[in-house]
Amino acid sequence: MQAILGILFHSLGGASSGSWYMPYNLVRKWRWEIYWITGGLFSWLIMPYVATAITSPGWQDIILATNSSTIRLTYFLGVLWGIGGLTYGLGIRYLGMSLGNSVLLGITSLVGSLGLPILRNIGNLGEILPAGDSFTDLFATTSGRIILFGIVVLMVGIVLSGKAGLMKDRELANVKEGVNSEFKLTTGLIIAVISGVLSAFFSFGIDAGKEMGESVRAIAVSNNFAFVSDGKYLFENNIIFLVILWGGLTTNLIWSVALILKNKTGGDFIDTKTPLLKNYLFCALAGTTWFLQFFFYGMGETKIGSGASSWILHMSTIILTANFWGFWRKEWAGVSKKTLATIYWGIGLILLSVIIMGISKSEYFN
Repeated sequence: MQAILGILFHSLGGASSGSWYMPYNLVRKWRWEIYWITGGLFSWLIMPYVATAITSPGWQDIILATNSSTIRLTYFLGVLWGIGGLTYGLGIRYLGMSLGNSVLLGITSLVGSLGLPILRNIGNLGEILPAGDSFTDLFATTSGRIILFGIVVLMVGIVLSGKAGLMKDRELANVKEGVNSEFKLTTGLIIAVISGVLSAFFSFGIDAGKEMGESVRAIAVSNNFAFVSDGKYLFENNIIFLVILWGGLTTNLIWSVALILKNKTGGDFIDTKTPLLKNYLFCALAGTTWFLQFFFYGMGETKIGSGASSWILHMSTIILTANFWGFWRKEWAGVSKKTLATIYWGIGLILLSVIIMGISKSEYFN
């Protein structure tokens, strides 16, 4: 039963992650910075606070009692992740749901898999980073070599996805309209690389803030709270998300306000010539759906664990959902069969690489 619940929670989280940007496509006559920060207030402030206040007993006292260096590090990693989140929205804007998510998630998976192992081989960084294998350690074990093989598959998938984007750019060069009206391949790919690298910092923030989650768990277990099973509390990660997302809010708020002042678009918030109520509702829906990806991921992790199964379920569902929306929106309409085959192969290899790297962490190889 625990495994079934874990699959359900991860699937819901992945579906949320692959779908959250869709409501922004229904916002009318608002500039990007207006709907981005409006939805973002729900993503990074309102919903994390509501979730933590409801599910994490004594969360204020836990934060006050937590070592200040832990809070600062978790927050700072959230600031860096916030840059990735900010550029994520721009990447999807210029590349579309299908190509954008394939490239972004591929790069995030690459950095998430190799980032810490590479850093552990640099000087004395291994002494201050979370425990784990270094890059050279990966060559010494079967599971490590499988991970490296999965990374090669991933890189091929990213390259094929990028190639499909180049082919699409050439084929639609003179007919960019409708859903592809903002398609800008070069700009989008540059942004995607930045976003893909920095988006991996969210997972680093979770590791940095584990102390707070463990405090919530201890209170929940000792007081026999509901939703405690196998010594874990279903909502113990929400307090960590809260602090990380404070950092994300800081980054995005500064950038959005700067754009609003530069472009003089603040009037959009109250412009009665726009469908104000619908715009606010769609932004709230986008922001809430965005937060639900982490809310459900945290729940799924308590049921299945933080290893291979959680990673495979979450990433696979995101990739499949995002590409479903991309093809539903006809982002690849008008391209040749060869271009379609190329993006299919790219998506398929990225998905396969996630599965390979997940299998490498199974008990059979460890």
